[in-house]
Amino acid sequence: MAVISFNDGWVCRAPLGPFAAGGEGAPAVPVRLPHDALRDAQRSPEAPSGGAGAYYPPGAFTYLKSFTVPAEWEGRVVRLEVQGAFRRAQVFCSDEFAGNRADGYARFFVDLTPYLRHGRENVLRIEVRSGQDSRWYSGAGLHRPVLLHVDAPVHVVPDGVRVSTLRLEEDQAVVEVATTVANAGLSTRTAVLSTTVTGPDGRQVEREDTPVTLAPGERSLLRQRLYLQDAALWSPDQPSLHTARVGLGGDPLTDVLVTFGVRTVTVDPRKGLRINGDPVLLRGACVHHDNGPLGAAAVGRAEERRVELLKAAGFNAIRAAHNPLSPAMLDACDRLGVLVVDEAFDVWTRFKTPYDYAADFPQRWAADLEAMVAKDHNHPSVVMYSIGNEIVEVGTAHGARLARTMAEHVRTLDPTRLVTNGVNMLLAVLDDLPAVLEPDGGLNEAMASMDDAFSTIGASEAATRRTTESSAALDVLGLNYAESRYAKDRELFPHRVIVGSETFPSKIGTLWPLVLQNPNVIGDFTWTGWDYLGEVGIGATAYAEDPQAVAALEREYPYLTAWCGDLDITGWRRPISYYREIVFGLRTEPYIAVLRPQHHDHTVTMQSPWAWSDSVSSWTWPGHEGAPVTVEVYADADEVALLLDGTELTRAAVGAQRPVIATSETVYRPGELAAVAYRGGREVGRTCLSTARGPARLVVTVDRERLRADDADLAFASIELRDAAGRLITGDDRPVTVQVDGAAVLAGMCSADPGTAARFDACTWTTFDGRALAVLRPTRAGRVGVTVTCGALEPVTLALTAEEIPAQR
Repeated sequence: MAVISFNDGWVCRAPLGPFAAGGEGAPAVPVRLPHDALRDAQRSPEAPSGGAGAYYPPGAFTYLKSFTVPAEWEGRVVRLEVQGAFRRAQVFCSDEFAGNRADGYARFFVDLTPYLRHGRENVLRIEVRSGQDSRWYSGAGLHRPVLLHVDAPVHVVPDGVRVSTLRLEEDQAVVEVATTVANAGLSTRTAVLSTTVTGPDGRQVEREDTPVTLAPGERSLLRQRLYLQDAALWSPDQPSLHTARVGLGGDPLTDVLVTFGVRTVTVDPRKGLRINGDPVLLRGACVHHDNGPLGAAAVGRAEERRVELLKAAGFNAIRAAHNPLSPAMLDACDRLGVLVVDEAFDVWTRFKTPYDYAADFPQRWAADLEAMVAKDHNHPSVVMYSIGNEIVEVGTAHGARLARTMAEHVRTLDPTRLVTNGVNMLLAVLDDLPAVLEPDGGLNEAMASMDDAFSTIGASEAATRRTTESSAALDVLGLNYAESRYAKDRELFPHRVIVGSETFPSKIGTLWPLVLQNPNVIGDFTWTGWDYLGEVGIGATAYAEDPQAVAALEREYPYLTAWCGDLDITGWRRPISYYREIVFGLRTEPYIAVLRPQHHDHTVTMQSPWAWSDSVSSWTWPGHEGAPVTVEVYADADEVALLLDGTELTRAAVGAQRPVIATSETVYRPGELAAVAYRGGREVGRTCLSTARGPARLVVTVDRERLRADDADLAFASIELRDAAGRLITGDDRPVTVQVDGAAVLAGMCSADPGTAARFDACTWTTFDGRALAVLRPTRAGRVGVTVTCGALEPVTLALTAEEIPAQR
């Protein structure tokens, strides 16, 4: 099998009307995939999707690519692999319809063989349409890579190699390599299927050769059982990867390479989740699929960087929310040792937005589950498949029938993994909500506190009764905001295993102890690990003195992000991230967060349970000298003392208002603020913040100076305002401008500001809390020059290199 990257040479434009095939007459923009066609559209407060879609308009776009088909491809099978096209993709080859897909995240293949004109130019056209079809920003276009597969008549079919660990023994691992081969020729053929397995060190550890005879048009499944002596096992702590090279006919250029991990996954209500027999608690992050300044584009390095930073922040698991992850992100999770719950759907048959997937689900769900499993099967990081998120139907008898049918379909496709579903009990009983809440004081009283309402409804008899059947179809019941069931279900359903599939970040201090106390609960997934576009402002604090403040979850334009992630869209860790790390027991050093002093005396009109305090880890607040300020210290301790330049200001007990937090009132004065944590009267840790002094200077750091000159690599440049001692200046934000020359382009730029009208395609952004981010994408091999300027500050220049890296076979 020859697999060719097909990401270059495209143009994108908006169609003019229903009969304007390919959008003739509209401006065509050259693009490199992956690409989000909607990212650079003009946001507007009148956008139909409102804050849910980050005030982006709906859009219809056409992608076009011309390519010449070599004459020697005559008689070969040529397929297009589209890893993600949002949404309702229609694929044409030389103006002939070749295939389509409704799901914007499903990986799918289109057979181009009947439509190709050999030795001549061919034109691919892929049309996509989006709008009011998600509860968050999804972008539009070919947001994941596109590949071309060229196969001989006798070949391994795409996704045709599946590796499974059958059992682990003391001295060996037994794995099965199941390979589907096909004969697209006109005569019977006999070939030898050769499979070679190499270990993490690259040395061969096993081989098997199996002859196979195929009649014309026939497919056959070959199972080869291999015995890996003293195999290195894959786990989150040691993500050891093996490679299987599978070939027919001895031509190494047509071999299929599959990376896999040797590991087993089991679960039960007493011993919890175990990987290779070892217990694992899921310290999980829900993540949406966008990449901030890149929009929805799933460029490989952006996906990898997110996984790196999430793991560095203490997470060991990711829940796809609420659509299957990209292959690039799964590859990164495999390499870095992060577990994955891959999720198929946000809706089944009942609409959540006017034009969402519910219209396509009844006809497409089985094929979409098959596509997800085919994509995931060889990724050891994937331990669970989720068949849905907050599905209303799980509270009905016929919804339970559907849940069981879907779960069994997944098990038929892959019996080695667990099946879950993210259940929101409130939605499951929504049609009977007044009656459910009457014993607890009625609807108005229960809804006065959102987290209390979720808890009350989640523990109700109606929720128990109406979700018992659909929950019984699962290996692990995912509960969204229903931790009130953790202990309750140990008694009611002693064989039930639970995961907190979606939880409020503000409650992790009480949630994680519940996970530790209840062996039937295997982990917690916060909403969210990484901030995202759309559902704007659900984690923002609204003040009465703010003219844009609204007493609702979503904020008004120009709000851009949800502002509820542990990490912001630049990848910077917010205070909640360090709080969580301490709660997890992964950090012993205290952490200081200061509530923004400009809001000290303001009235909070809205702070949802998805919000954290409006705080920054800074002791630099110019213009607020002598003003009152609130200081939070996160510490695993009994009490915390605050000292300014060595003089104690105040002491506060830890846990008085929230677990693992000491809150103190003081007055802001420049200097060194230290927090000293005590347990039993003995110091157990300290940390400090110092005021930035003197003139600001521009500091720019890149995550890599040498890039691969391909379509998957990026460099991320962090732009910061710091003083001469390297202290971040958070109270004096300024516009910064980035210029890129040579063999790369500025692919996107942003700050973490959740309420900005700035554009990601702009080369100038104002810093937010002293920081901004620029993303560079190589266009060819060569030198890359980067110049960053900020008014009268000394500019910063960087020299990078994009290198041509030969493909590995």
